[in-house]
Amino acid sequence: MACTVSSTVVAQDERPQITPGERKGPRKKDAGPRAVGVLQLAANSKSTLVPIAILIGGKFWDATAYKADPIPMALETGTVYEAERAGSSMGLFTVSSALHSKAANVPSPWIGTGQWLPAGSETAKTALKAETAPVGIDTSDHPPRLTRDPQKVAPPPASSAPPSTPPPSTAPSSGDEPPRLSKGTPPPQSAPPAGSNPEGQAQPGQGPPPPAAGDKKAGDTKLSDTKQDDRANIPASDSGASEGSRPTLRRGKPVGPLPEDEVPGYSKPGAVASSAAPATAGKTPEAVADKGPVQLIPAISDATGPDPRSFAFQWLKDEEGERRQQMTALAKEQIRAYVDARAKARSAPKPAGAPAARRSSQTATSTKIAAKVKDPVLENVQMNAYDLWGNNQPVLVLSAEAHMPPPPAGSAFSAIDSELQYSILLVAYPDTYNNLHKIYAGVTDKYHLDLTPRLELVDALDADGDLRGELLFRETSDNGTGWVIYRASQDKLWKLFDSLHPE
Repeated sequence: MACTVSSTVVAQDERPQITPGERKGPRKKDAGPRAVGVLQLAANSKSTLVPIAILIGGKFWDATAYKADPIPMALETGTVYEAERAGSSMGLFTVSSALHSKAANVPSPWIGTGQWLPAGSETAKTALKAETAPVGIDTSDHPPRLTRDPQKVAPPPASSAPPSTPPPSTAPSSGDEPPRLSKGTPPPQSAPPAGSNPEGQAQPGQGPPPPAAGDKKAGDTKLSDTKQDDRANIPASDSGASEGSRPTLRRGKPVGPLPEDEVPGYSKPGAVASSAAPATAGKTPEAVADKGPVQLIPAISDATGPDPRSFAFQWLKDEEGERRQQMTALAKEQIRAYVDARAKARSAPKPAGAPAARRSSQTATSTKIAAKVKDPVLENVQMNAYDLWGNNQPVLVLSAEAHMPPPPAGSAFSAIDSELQYSILLVAYPDTYNNLHKIYAGVTDKYHLDLTPRLELVDALDADGDLRGELLFRETSDNGTGWVIYRASQDKLWKLFDSLHPE
């Protein structure tokens, strides 16, 4: 017996679990904004924040201009920055106000002022005091409570015998009584409590007291009576304060005293500038600060970013001294090559028809003279080592100033080369064979800042939040002073942000 099977085609109602070409893994959430700035700590304990860059959607933007309507987003009130030294937290800086400068030579048009709280210290417990609280006002945290209980207010002491003729204007007998406003006008008074008999007031069943001489003129009768009737309708208060000395209500509870945000050359947005500009206008906060160096510490503000990670490299015994000697020798070689190239550029071109023998002899003579040149003299040498890649391999950064010694007689180098002050920034790392591999070498002087800007190392930081370190420099070129962020690789430095040359 044959069995037949009927097959029917059924359409697929549900979507397949895996679609070709589609990743099933969870998508990475878009990271929020990440702001990078520099905290300036002066010797007088004043702190200001310079905004540098803000990371939005994987791209760096100038923090001084991003959403500046009129205050940039990076300097909004209440923004908290975490200052980091080589990736380790140094404290928190809370922005309270933003200051702007229109000077042409100012390094940053915007700076932020606020409260600096070093790591390990407690929040200030002192609160702002608006003014001295009047008698009868509760100065606790909760709002003041006004009552009408006559037992809480002691009646003013009545004198045994009223004076026959009171003087026209006398000083108050106690500090609680308000002073008189002017002659002929009685001070404002509240309604007396029941049962009290202050001086100069009528008792029940008696007529009004006779007016005192000099207290009221004849033409002021109606005006004085009207004011007394209005004051009689005002409810009594037990605060003991007059209308001119009542406290001012303020919303919120301040956590600490507001910092002084007066920086020479800067003003709040919308403030009217004075006609006489101060002598320090246009100068940097470092120039007007007290004597002493100004610390520059990178600061990062990111609500959803990773925790700080230290980029400091731990040296082995006697390893740092050996690496310093190698970096110093390499820096001298770079400076000699730079000076040699400038000396060859100044030399006069040789005639085209010169014999080959004469040209070869001149080349040999120049080589011998160049070999006799002494090594450059390095000054202010600073070397830092960072573990930027997280593999315990140091990235060495050496910065120094140098000048050439006086040239020998007959040398191709002139006296100009020895009088110039050179600056060098050298970045290298030890390779597999324990030899230094150069990543970047920049040598420049004041006449060639347009070709090679002078870079001053600020510190290492995690600018983009990927747990790898970047290098932050202060850049000086013919266009001015700015900030630049580089990422170090095994071959070169890759520029991530440049405030002077935005892309």
